[in-house]
Amino acid sequence: MKKTILVSLLAIFALFALVAGGQGEIAVQETTTPAAATTQTAAEEAKTLSYADGTVLRIAAGYNSKKTGLSFDAETAGEGITLAGVTYHAGDLKPTWVEVQKRLNIVIEDKYQGNSATNEFKYWQERLNEVDLLSGNTVALNEYGAKGSLVNIADYLDMMPNFKAYLEANPIVRLSITGSTSNGAIYFAPYFDGVNDIERMPLMRTDWVVKLLDGEGEFSAEKCGELKAAVYEPYMPTSGKVAIETPNAQGTATMTLTKDYDKAGNIVAKMNAALSAGTVNGVQAVNMLRTYIDEAYNGYYGTARSNLFIGQDAAWDADELVALLRCVVANAYTLNGTDSIQGLFSREDSNLQRQVDLYRFAGTLFGVRGLESRQEFLYVDADGALKDARSEVATYKALDRMREMALEGLISKSFLEASGESSSTMLQNDLGFMSYDYNQTQTILNKTKLQNENGEKYMAVMVPVARWYDGTDANGVYMRFTESWRSVKTDAWAISKPGVGDDQNKLYAALALFDLAFSPEGQILMSYGPDAFIKTNADGSYVTFNFNGNQMPVIADETYELLWSLASGNYTNFARYYLGSTLSFAKSQAFEYQCTHEIGKEGAGYISTAIGLGTVKHPELAVVKGNMWYTSVPTTLPGTTVEADSINTYTELQQQFGTAKGKFSVLVDQIQKGYTVTGVTSAEQMAQKVSSEWGGAQYLMIRQTQWSRLIKFYDSL
Repeated sequence: MKKTILVSLLAIFALFALVAGGQGEIAVQETTTPAAATTQTAAEEAKTLSYADGTVLRIAAGYNSKKTGLSFDAETAGEGITLAGVTYHAGDLKPTWVEVQKRLNIVIEDKYQGNSATNEFKYWQERLNEVDLLSGNTVALNEYGAKGSLVNIADYLDMMPNFKAYLEANPIVRLSITGSTSNGAIYFAPYFDGVNDIERMPLMRTDWVVKLLDGEGEFSAEKCGELKAAVYEPYMPTSGKVAIETPNAQGTATMTLTKDYDKAGNIVAKMNAALSAGTVNGVQAVNMLRTYIDEAYNGYYGTARSNLFIGQDAAWDADELVALLRCVVANAYTLNGTDSIQGLFSREDSNLQRQVDLYRFAGTLFGVRGLESRQEFLYVDADGALKDARSEVATYKALDRMREMALEGLISKSFLEASGESSSTMLQNDLGFMSYDYNQTQTILNKTKLQNENGEKYMAVMVPVARWYDGTDANGVYMRFTESWRSVKTDAWAISKPGVGDDQNKLYAALALFDLAFSPEGQILMSYGPDAFIKTNADGSYVTFNFNGNQMPVIADETYELLWSLASGNYTNFARYYLGSTLSFAKSQAFEYQCTHEIGKEGAGYISTAIGLGTVKHPELAVVKGNMWYTSVPTTLPGTTVEADSINTYTELQQQFGTAKGKFSVLVDQIQKGYTVTGVTSAEQMAQKVSSEWGGAQYLMIRQTQWSRLIKFYDSL
């Protein structure tokens, strides 16, 4: 018996609502929408994927551990775990994958070994005949696809209407998964942890900013410390005026705020001058910053000066942040009752995977591209050429500034010593002030780690103003820009050619799974899990809310309760550990938004409003022919085996710029210790060493060749 998959061509525009995430535009309202109704047209019937009922798919895919696989592990399931009225045991498929079996009428054999995508593929790469689908790093998947080991999905796009429509509407996605520019091959289905939305944000203890900066008269304190000797020098101008476009306080329109350095001076320069003349204590520093804000912004913020940093109309820059950090660190007693506060910190100060967020933040603070690239450290210049941040002098100058901040005691001691402090303990013990991280998972700490007895508040704040060289002005443009923009991730699922072999049932069932994942109802399933975890009306239709102008499902009350009882409010962990969703394909931000703490919604809403008004710019998921600087670099660049082999010879580029736990990053090392590379004492020397001695120039030439071919391929589509 054959099973015919009804792949729907529902209003395709709804596809993209599922992965949008501008949270500031969300207004909750209950409406109804069908749970999963589809209508097949004659045109669709001509392009169906048919296979036998009960076709077995052997799947070796998950996220990064046994906990985050398709099946329950013994630790998570325990003696049995009941979700939405069903009890699951170790080895049982999680609800999402039970539903996939049901909708596709297939049988899933879970072959996942519990590794990261990269290591999972390494485990199977010499035994691909034993699996039908598997996860892997996109570079390896393209490499093995070119060898003929993975199915070229592009050959079957006409049978996959949902997937095809998605790619046609998202050019950078199509380019990011193109494995060959000669034939347009696609060897994997992309994974999005949200798409076309901001990813990381600056996060602050905003209650401390209010306590220091707001109110009439001068600031006073019972006890305070002294500022350390000045090391950091001004980044912003010391004279003249800088006009900044910003949202108004209500977020209803834009306005222009002027930083008047002629009137106020540069706050860092003024503090440094005072320090060179003698000591400056915390109270004096706060009053200097208060006066500066009043004068530089011509009294705009009034006595609510904290809004320079935490408001919808915030317009802070790196120098103003350094001044604020000096005030915070020197006023520990006022803020937490001790003699110590840590300024900037990372989520796990001893884990390189989290430590790298501080050099990413440096890019945002000091106008440096490539430090949050979707493809290694690459970005597209205004003229359309690729650049590599590792070979750019500006990168190391930005890190010089971070090192100066460290020497002043403005970066956490645990980060500098890699001693293992975490953001949860930083907040629980009122030790840490600011980080750069994901909003949902971190602002949950307002509920789990902060007491909230005295208005404690840890939330996202506006992206800073910096000088960005976007090609529109040779002297740069003072504006807000974030490179932390969601696109295709570097992990994905592919179909094993030796695995499916000549079995058309297996091949078509695997393709049908991919197409289901990119259908409107499939994207809901892969994000929310089955309908049992979604709030429904009496007629079975979803209760929905308005998410960025589109109706998205509301999670069931029991789901929300489970989220907190099982995962302490961490949406991602809950989805991966218990539902089996958010493991790959397209993750909707709509579910995550509903699980975001109210304080988290507030700060992210400010940023989203600014993005919507155009005052925070970002890379585009399109080829921006007018100014290629705004083109998001594809997550992967298709190349030849010879090119891949050549790139692999540049071992220093791989070993010195790690981003994973247990690896080494010379960029993190520079913040912690300064220049430690032999023979290097300056940003210029460091950039030159990377370019000429570590293979950076040759690497970039290869990537440029690949990029040029890809653009030519794009123009031919």
